[in-house]
Amino acid sequence: MNLKGETQLPKPAPRQVDPQILAHEIVERLTYRIGKDAKAAKPHDWLHAVILSIRDRVIDAWIESTHKTYEEQGRRVYYLSLEFLIGRLMRDAASNMEMLDDLQAALDSLGVDLDLIAALEPDAALGNGGLGRLAACFMESMATVDIPAYGYGIRYVNGMFRQEISDGWQVELPENWLAHGNPWEFERREASYEVGFGGRVDPAECENCGPYQMSWRPAERVIATPYDTPIAGWRGKRVNTLRLWEAQPIDPILLDKFNAGDHLGALSESNRAEALTRVLYPADSSPAGQELRLRQEYFFSSASLQDIVRRHIQYFGDVRTLPDKAAIQLNDTHPAVSVAELMRILVDEHGLDFDEGWDIVRCTFGYTNHTLLPEALESWPVPLFERLLPRHMQIVYAINSRLLGEARKFGQFDDHAIGTISLIDEGGERRVRMGNLAFAGSHSVNGVSALHTDLMKVTVFADLHKLYPARINNKTNGVTFRRWLMQCNHGLFELIREAIGDRFMDDAEALRELDNFADDTAFQERFLAVKRFNKVALADLLRKRINARIDADALFDIQIKRIHEYKRQLLNIIEAVALYDQIRSHPEKDWVPRVKLFGGKAAPSYHNAKLIIKLAGDVARAINHDPSVQGLLKVQFVPNYNVSMAEMMIPAADLSEQISTAGMEASGTGNMKFAVNGALTIGTLDGANVEMRDHVGEDNIVIFGLTAAEVNQRRAEGYNPRAVIEQSRELGQALNAIASGVFSPDDPNRYKDLIQGIYDHDWFMVAADFDSYAAAQRRVDGIWQDQALWAKKAIHNVARMGWFSSDRTIREYAADIWNMG
Repeated sequence: MNLKGETQLPKPAPRQVDPQILAHEIVERLTYRIGKDAKAAKPHDWLHAVILSIRDRVIDAWIESTHKTYEEQGRRVYYLSLEFLIGRLMRDAASNMEMLDDLQAALDSLGVDLDLIAALEPDAALGNGGLGRLAACFMESMATVDIPAYGYGIRYVNGMFRQEISDGWQVELPENWLAHGNPWEFERREASYEVGFGGRVDPAECENCGPYQMSWRPAERVIATPYDTPIAGWRGKRVNTLRLWEAQPIDPILLDKFNAGDHLGALSESNRAEALTRVLYPADSSPAGQELRLRQEYFFSSASLQDIVRRHIQYFGDVRTLPDKAAIQLNDTHPAVSVAELMRILVDEHGLDFDEGWDIVRCTFGYTNHTLLPEALESWPVPLFERLLPRHMQIVYAINSRLLGEARKFGQFDDHAIGTISLIDEGGERRVRMGNLAFAGSHSVNGVSALHTDLMKVTVFADLHKLYPARINNKTNGVTFRRWLMQCNHGLFELIREAIGDRFMDDAEALRELDNFADDTAFQERFLAVKRFNKVALADLLRKRINARIDADALFDIQIKRIHEYKRQLLNIIEAVALYDQIRSHPEKDWVPRVKLFGGKAAPSYHNAKLIIKLAGDVARAINHDPSVQGLLKVQFVPNYNVSMAEMMIPAADLSEQISTAGMEASGTGNMKFAVNGALTIGTLDGANVEMRDHVGEDNIVIFGLTAAEVNQRRAEGYNPRAVIEQSRELGQALNAIASGVFSPDDPNRYKDLIQGIYDHDWFMVAADFDSYAAAQRRVDGIWQDQALWAKKAIHNVARMGWFSSDRTIREYAADIWNMG
């Protein structure tokens, strides 16, 4: 009998992993599931058949993992994230299920190229950058370290846009990753929920209703339908679930309107519902955009919490034991409305007293903060929040009353401090502070690097930290080396295995044994040969995709991340302009051939970020077409950067650009992926760069620029960027060339305002750090000219990055936040 008293049926025999058996199964699925004869099958048919064969084995482990979880009746983690940048899943799942070699042999016997069909799998457009990729790494690591978990998010139809570059400008196009279906997912209609918006709130009508219990009557309702994707951990030890919500209308068509001739109006409810899950991060520069963003966040938070509470009651009966069985982690501020939603469910639907409900909420939630930027902490105008979520506005006010009451009793806060603690920002337009709500409603609030966590305590959450001094803790990010080394850099993976054995595949810190080979000349040569192979592969890909011709023997200097002024792609471009001038002025010098590669997307409404992309293209055109620097400097912007492109660019990188303004990057994970793939880092002491320096050693990382404390000091003292520029000849010339139209002859004023911003305020310290950055780049040149020295430093980076495994991070979450024993 199972937990629900039902008779258990016999389990099917585990499927074997053998090339001959796999080949038979692939052809069988091709025939009976896809309806194609092997002779007529196209590459995408083979891809689908292969995925179904892998999926069957994943499902076996998935069902076994679910049974194990319910038999143990332990705690389960629920990870709420607006992004899950999972990338392609076929190779990842096959590798984690330990069937990749057998799969390769099976396809070889069928005359099918594994690499060819793997490249056809679309990237799931469920994220933008580090936040979403971290969530994907965490899902894999939770399964790997045997933690029962659900990931909850939105099943975006188009997700993050597909980026094209037209005349140098970013153009946003829909990413139709679901156009041909998704063989990895399973629709679960039986677990659908209604989610409401607007309407009115009335007192609850029942005999035993408490004073805080209300009846919310939404004016609009949509159906949240889940789609489940299995996420396999390493060696198939556990398979967890990624549950993504799709929005559907209650009435797909209003027949009365249709029959009256209003054919478009008849579909209005359907269109309104579908808009909820159409696009990731709709532009919120307009009131309509803000409303859609808040509707999205509440939609997936409400559906997820209804699902969590339903599952808990189904198996454990009493909602009061929720904190004992569920740990809900908010991945950044986007799901913060979950705090108010869980309160609504506990008080209004289950009749708990407000104070008892609040205790349950705070014991259940943990909150991960990913940014110190005020705009990313999110706040919503009170009128919008109240119109869209009237019951939740009441709950926010009630929570705020208790929060401010605690602060007043504490006795150490003046009115200003009370104002910063409040969930309602009273400065100007009254707004609901979602970061404060997440902080107040969680028992744990963690940063994602040591520096970021320390800064949280003295900046955005300074007064909340004084009120709850034990709540903030640090959990430095990590990445899964199964994907970011073993799968995307097969040559380096095999070289490491040959040198130190297989233990690092299960324990990333065993990579440290590679230190013993850093001075080995023969190993260095093989290490550099692997790197060159990866560079040739990337060069070939870029030639085919964008007709870019780059020299694989040049230093590959790569900056790939979301385009934002604080990440300082602009600093990199300006230094490229200065280097270009120096090469032309001093052709007699022994310059290091260098290829600068950029990749990343700008938010559609972020003017300066889009202008930086255009500038990168304009500078590239001028430099790449100048015969005086041919072979010495090349600049290229790579369009539509995504996980699959990262898997090509990161193994090929010689130099990793991690040059954000100190104190503004929470952690970064690209820095970790580059380093474990044998790239040297040039960076500021920002985010996890600080801890990377401590682990790899100061001699094996190139640090430059102001520290976070020095940045704050400069700003406090009245920083004068114009004076700095006047003292730097190379910087002044580069800025003048850009501002005067040297790189934009068709529009000489195109970059005038962008450069003027550096002269006037330079909030991101581009001018302040330029000379230090340029000098650091010349140090890089010096190391590169001694290839044995370069190889030694790169090998030390690979060897000493094991601590930055997401397995380590997840174990820390489990022990310190989720109380998983």
